[in-house]
Amino acid sequence: MKSRILTLTAVVLLLASCGTQKTATVATKEPTATAVTEIAKPAALTPELAEGKNLYENSCARCHKLYDAKKFTQEEWKPILTRMQKKAKLDDTQIASISNYITSQL
Repeated sequence: MKSRILTLTAVVLLLASCGTQKTATVATKEPTATAVTEIAKPAALTPELAEGKNLYENSCARCHKLYDAKKFTQEEWKPILTRMQKKAKLDDTQIASISNYITSQL
């Protein structure tokens, strides 16, 4: 009986040690002044672009993940938005607003 308990304990310890991963701590350093200036600040959105962003995030994310605007070119976005307009039941004004927002992010 003791040998079964010891064997079971050894197996559990072996599995537990193989199943856990130790992560190395990464030292963080403060960004330098040049690193801060290299970070691009997002442009302020106009009310129309903010509405387009809102429509894009709320209408498109209902069915799939949101893609980064830079993933496709402006020419590639046109047929995508036309196809998705029907599926998302968006009118021409709404899709134009989304298109303007995506174009502004390219």
